[in-house]
Amino acid sequence: MTVTRPMATTSRRTTRIKGTSRVPAMIFLYVLSFLVVVPFLWMISLAFTPNNEAFGSVSLIPANPTLENFGTAWTDANLARAMLNSTIVAVGVVACNSVFSVLAGYAFALMPFPGSFGIFLGIVATTAIPVSVTLIPLFLMARGIPLAGGNDILGQGGSGLLDTLVGVMLPYLVLPMNIFLARQYFSTASPALAEAARIDGAGEWRIFRSIYLPLAKPLIAVVAIFSFVGVWDDFLWPLVVTNTESSQTVQLALARFLASGNIQYGPLMAGAVIATIPVVVLFLFNQRAFVAGLADGSVKG
Repeated sequence: MTVTRPMATTSRRTTRIKGTSRVPAMIFLYVLSFLVVVPFLWMISLAFTPNNEAFGSVSLIPANPTLENFGTAWTDANLARAMLNSTIVAVGVVACNSVFSVLAGYAFALMPFPGSFGIFLGIVATTAIPVSVTLIPLFLMARGIPLAGGNDILGQGGSGLLDTLVGVMLPYLVLPMNIFLARQYFSTASPALAEAARIDGAGEWRIFRSIYLPLAKPLIAVVAIFSFVGVWDDFLWPLVVTNTESSQTVQLALARFLASGNIQYGPLMAGAVIATIPVVVLFLFNQRAFVAGLADGSVKG
């Protein structure tokens, strides 16, 4: 009894010290969260504020809320067509990255071949190349695709994949960063599982599909979210490769409100709110797997 009481007092004192030491960190996180959330709240506020009152006050609650900005954004920017185009492009990019990037990462991690590590380093090194440097080569590649857009077998005489949704997808079909994430993820998996399956007569495809693919759901969620957000928010490449309304993406549609000297902030923010909804929905549906993938990366990597 005489020993237990001092131990209990020390335990309470240690808990109190730990709780006190967390206060600065919690304050910092609250301030950081506030700085992150305020721009989104301001965007939503301007979306419901009449255009002529956009900067009439600093209140986040509009004095005369209206839905007119959403109607203007939907019709003037032809957001229905732009959202459909962006959705088609994003789904295609997510599908390609979820298949090819994951397969490439699996091969680099668990099926090494002579020179595979050098090839992997070369792929990762391409992420350091600025986007502006690749625009002209990518444009020439999209225009010179054989048998596309009126081109002959040599890629001459037509427009290739210019002003098409496939052309918008082209630079994002297999992203080097996703290959890197997949390789790092599978490199932490036990090769003993594959060896046991090979002893039982399983082929490489069955080993991947039956053993490693079910374990890679967090990885696929991370790849899907990163790929979707990257192509959904891109403005520069769609601006270069498209020139008609039929193939414009949502970011190009929103840029219409910036083209004239009189910027329409209300419809612009309303369109931005509409364009943000698919990204938020995707994250909410994949939140658990996404967080699990990040946690696995932080522990294993």
